Amino acid sequence: MAVPGKIRRIDIGVCTFRRPELADTLRSLAAMEMPEGFDIGVIVADNDDTPSAQALVTALSQELTLPIRYRHAPARNISIARNACLDASEADFLAFIDDDETASPRWLAELAATAETSGATAVLGPVRALYRPDAPAWMRSGDFHSTLPVWVRGEIHTGYTCNVLLAMGSDSLRGRRFSLARGQTGGEDTEFFDQMYKSGGRIAFAGEAWVDEVVPRARAAFDWLGRRRFRVGQTHGHLLGQNTAGVGLVKQVGLATAKALYCFAAALPVVVSPVRRNRSVLRGIMHVGVVSGLVGVREIRLYGQPSPDEGGKRAA
Repeated sequence: MAVPGKIRRIDIGVCTFRRPELADTLRSLAAMEMPEGFDIGVIVADNDDTPSAQALVTALSQELTLPIRYRHAPARNISIARNACLDASEADFLAFIDDDETASPRWLAELAATAETSGATAVLGPVRALYRPDAPAWMRSGDFHSTLPVWVRGEIHTGYTCNVLLAMGSDSLRGRRFSLARGQTGGEDTEFFDQMYKSGGRIAFAGEAWVDEVVPRARAAFDWLGRRRFRVGQTHGHLLGQNTAGVGLVKQVGLATAKALYCFAAALPVVVSPVRRNRSVLRGIMHVGVVSGLVGVREIRLYGQPSPDEGGKRAA
């Protein structure tokens, strides 16, 4: 509950790994319409082995009016950087935005307004994918990279860290941290919000709290989408399997297998439509990932390894 007349604080956490786009992210934050009644600050957590972003952050902190704090949080494990933001913040709210995204003018104001009216533990916003002209036509038409929450019977059960505001005083967030074991596979945010929700935390959605993300060439490919969907399925399967055994586990494996087969079969009648075909196949791949996670197959590694076309940047 807000105390009348008290200035509260929002920190914005930006985890980074060798991305020059960080400058655009920070400039977009400084240009925002700031929510009334809050002091705003930024925490940049550098996940590189060496403090490679420090010079850029130092220069921008002198250029921009927004207070920016730098934290070196090595190395090559995104959970370490996310936890560094949690550890460094003593604010009432902590937002997260990715280092390759730019905030819309009312991004934070919309998140804060929804947090105030809903009383939710976490507020998610939408991520709008911006495609390069050379991206495949089916991908641009079907918009396979934008991010929105998944609703289950009128509720959001899990979330993501590319656009979120956390109410740090909530009981379901107290002492909670991102899993280091998932810091190179991905899925650390899914697990974080899944456990928060199961501990009584509520998740709301601010539909106008937009951030934009340019899709790089390395991600504008079916194989990247396939790996990403498979890993998402693996994470879901592992979370489902944590409290399931015996007959229950067999039923879950059977259900996920049937869903995968249905999705692959559903792609056949629409094979001439790249958008519908690929959407169905990718959903089938996700359900194969669920089966993989349920039976305990180790999750594929998406982060923290060199990518030939990105010169060693995080390959995800």
